Amino acid sequence: MGYLHITDPTLIFFVVLMIILFAPIIMSKLRIPHIIGMVLAGVLIGEHGLNILERDESFELFGRVGLFYIMFLAGLEMDMESVKKYSRKFVIFGLLTCFVPLILTYLMSMTILGYSGKASFLLGCIMASNTLIAYPIVGRYGLQRNSSVMLSVGSSMISLFMSLVMLAGLAATFSDDSGWLFWVMFAVKLAAFITGSILIIPRLTRYFLRRYSDSVMQYIFVLSVMFLSAALSSLIGLEGIFGAFFSGLILNRYIPHVSPLMNRIEFIGNAVFIPYFLIGVGMLIDLSTLAENPSMWWIVAMITFFGTFGKALAAYASSLIFRLSKADGHMMFGLTSAHAAGAIAMVMVGMRLEVSSGVMLVDNVMLNGIVIMILVTCIVSTLMTQKAAIDISIGNASALPRKNESENGKTKTLICVKYPEIAPQLVYLALLMRKPKSKSELVALNVVYDDENSSKAREDGLQLLEKLQKQAAASEVAMQTQVRLATNIANGIKHAFRECACSDIIMGMHVHTNVTQKFWGEFIQSLYNGLNRQIILTRFEQPLSTLRLIHVAVPSRAEYEPGFHRWLERLCRFAEQLDCRIMFHGRNETLKLLREFIEKEHPSVRGEYKFMAHWNELPTLAAGIEKDHLFVVVTARRGTISYKNALDRLPDELTKYFAGTNLMIVFPDQYGVQKEDTMSFTEAQHHEENSIYDTILRWVHRKR
Repeated sequence: MGYLHITDPTLIFFVVLMIILFAPIIMSKLRIPHIIGMVLAGVLIGEHGLNILERDESFELFGRVGLFYIMFLAGLEMDMESVKKYSRKFVIFGLLTCFVPLILTYLMSMTILGYSGKASFLLGCIMASNTLIAYPIVGRYGLQRNSSVMLSVGSSMISLFMSLVMLAGLAATFSDDSGWLFWVMFAVKLAAFITGSILIIPRLTRYFLRRYSDSVMQYIFVLSVMFLSAALSSLIGLEGIFGAFFSGLILNRYIPHVSPLMNRIEFIGNAVFIPYFLIGVGMLIDLSTLAENPSMWWIVAMITFFGTFGKALAAYASSLIFRLSKADGHMMFGLTSAHAAGAIAMVMVGMRLEVSSGVMLVDNVMLNGIVIMILVTCIVSTLMTQKAAIDISIGNASALPRKNESENGKTKTLICVKYPEIAPQLVYLALLMRKPKSKSELVALNVVYDDENSSKAREDGLQLLEKLQKQAAASEVAMQTQVRLATNIANGIKHAFRECACSDIIMGMHVHTNVTQKFWGEFIQSLYNGLNRQIILTRFEQPLSTLRLIHVAVPSRAEYEPGFHRWLERLCRFAEQLDCRIMFHGRNETLKLLREFIEKEHPSVRGEYKFMAHWNELPTLAAGIEKDHLFVVVTARRGTISYKNALDRLPDELTKYFAGTNLMIVFPDQYGVQKEDTMSFTEAQHHEENSIYDTILRWVHRKR
């Protein structure tokens, strides 16, 4: 098969870029790690698939660069301070999580699979290491400083380092002379390489970064250090990936994780070199062996089970040694059980080691097995880490700090305005939710598309903001105003939010007359996915002062969210100012906390509490909501403690059952840094809110 075989270099690069562009989108829809997506794309276009592209020198070159880049970034992103602080525990857990799966996998490979000693040892090295692919989940729950998380991060560094050292030793045995003299010389060269790198690279880096501030020169210097270190490690008999990883460890302290230089290093690697490498790996895979060789599935099952069982044994044994909770043990297992780019990097080394003439240490069967193992362990790691994060967060609920406005009582509410007919209501809402007699400020923002009509839109925005500023001044409240040009409205709002150091956002909603997947409008979904702070969306059909009752639907476990007190405080002030009743609908345990807070902090609020067993009962509330009532829905972002699958139906239910009602939707504060503040190839910057499975279920639900 080769009807679309492409040989033109320009078209080859175009096809690769299209894969890099669309693989994360498609894999996000399928809820599959997009690292696997890149590899599968390589399988599809390679000679064992549709034979569209040939694995030529460009894939060899960029693939080698991507391989080094993966290991270099692994060294740069290590948290060295935590390693120093908890060195004893890190060493214990690191050695256990490295050698337990290594020994189990080695013995299984020798006895059950019948692999050679060297092939079994390589497989053990692969399973001994791990990739923190589920670490972004930890950030969403604010557990980065949890002891089990820090232990997992530190032990991952130790296990990866040990695996690379052992892999380098294995590769060295394939030289012509591997007697005792060879090993003495190898140890001497290794010591010289490590000592020289530790002494020379820091001095050279300090000199260059102090003397030259040009961003391009700094990037080229760092890249040169990486390639020189990789070349020297290859020269002394080590694999180049060890040199790349070791240079990343040395440069770790000189390149801050939030620096522009780090951003450039990660951006270029994650955008081009690493995807090129993964696509090239996929082009080597021949999936026909799965059908031709049924024993392949047995090999995959054995590799996955014994490697994962070894990681679990090490994690739970360590949690018992350190007297940690069961949930901490789950967390340690979840974080250390996944394999990704590092495993691919090491198996590629094995594919270059020649056992005999034309026979490599790693064959296609093992390569296919490793790729499928990566997919399975990524799924196990994600599910286990998610469960552990929820359990730890609930267990620490009593210790969660209340999210006070700030130490000095100052807040800044960002009011996003566009339409003159609803903008005054948004400002009035912000004034009603504002803490009386506080020094908190309001920021009114008008974002304008940067197109041919931007000048006229900017003038209209300035006039609107001037009227709103006068409205705020009448209440003796300071208001900043800003008109901002942007090609992407969501990004414009997020940038203004940070520049003005705001605490929450109030904005209006589009009015829809039919059920549509575009319920959130063109950019709101991108905004709440990319911003972890509180966002309040409103739609008022009548003046706020005429409201008589506020209905609030609260999901179960909402009390465990970090933004629980912020939205509750806002609603209580709102009800106080309007002197209207507020009725909460939720589970008994949530209603109990709501009652306690209101009776203590806002005794004048006339609160009512009604049991709602399940979120599926939300449509039944529509019968009790009249035209002068306000319906408030406290929702949750995907992957948070109070999130539930029923929330996916919220747009359809609000449009179908609550059309024409006064509506407010609250996205509470969440832990974690913003998505664009971090960049890792294991965590895609793009995330599809609805998976393909959600779309199919929604279609089936409508056809009933």
